[in-house]
Amino acid sequence: MINGFVIIDKPAGITSHDVVSRVRRILGTRKVGHTGTLDPFATGVLPVAVNDGTKVIPYLDEGKKCYEALLRLGVTTDTLDMTGTILSESPISSISVETFSSCLADFTGSISQIPPMYSAIKQNGQPLYKLARQGIEVERKAREVEIYSLEILSFDLPHVSLRVICSRGTYIRTLADDIGSRLGCGAALQELRRTESGPFFIKNAVTLQELETAVSEGRVDAYCLPPVITLSHLQEIPLKEEGAEGLLFGRAPSWDKILLKATVISVEGALVRLTYLDKLVAVATLLPDKSSNPKIVLKRVFASTS
Repeated sequence: MINGFVIIDKPAGITSHDVVSRVRRILGTRKVGHTGTLDPFATGVLPVAVNDGTKVIPYLDEGKKCYEALLRLGVTTDTLDMTGTILSESPISSISVETFSSCLADFTGSISQIPPMYSAIKQNGQPLYKLARQGIEVERKAREVEIYSLEILSFDLPHVSLRVICSRGTYIRTLADDIGSRLGCGAALQELRRTESGPFFIKNAVTLQELETAVSEGRVDAYCLPPVITLSHLQEIPLKEEGAEGLLFGRAPSWDKILLKATVISVEGALVRLTYLDKLVAVATLLPDKSSNPKIVLKRVFASTS
């Protein structure tokens, strides 16, 4: 039984939930979940948690994401991408690579976005996309997101390809629509591929077919990213054997049951990962204490995580 994350290279045409269902069937386990939903037409990195890996999801740092986006200029649609109904078409002969590049400067840094109607955000318990399909549009609150960089990969009108590095919660469809609006010609997202999501990278991704083949050949472990790696953004505190054994009874380790020799420098309330023999065994919080070292308060124990 594997525990951890399998990075699926999601194909176009299926939902993220469809991917989870396929992975459940391939691996023969019910405990499967995903993070960072991708639209059905989008491809690329979809982290899928398996067995005890599902318990790690709340502690992941997926704050930075990277996408390769293909924009079609001169058109707007109701979904902000080319899967929707075309609402308008405009000439683009005046748009040069210089004009486009200059426009991008207005969309880097901290920007405000209004989430699209065709999204999974809920309002009064109802997903917005269900309201949109009924022809209902409701007011949405703008959100602050961070665009770390925008790089033109190709410019071949009416298409422009961009590499977007952004914060979690950024809607690339909205970004495309806003860029088109600023240019005055409109734009819609035609293709979207996620290449990075926090600690998950496309170079480590596997297709559903490759995963199925790996299972049949008994080498699926090669595609499983251990939880201890996915939480590498948290400070590591390695335990002695007696410290790890105490976790099984819900006892937080004292500092004499820890292998670290130096005093831990921490921010109050900081999360840390407790490890034993290089495996994740718990996530804990550090709190101020009278002693030289902070108090360790257990948040989640992963006794069977490998």
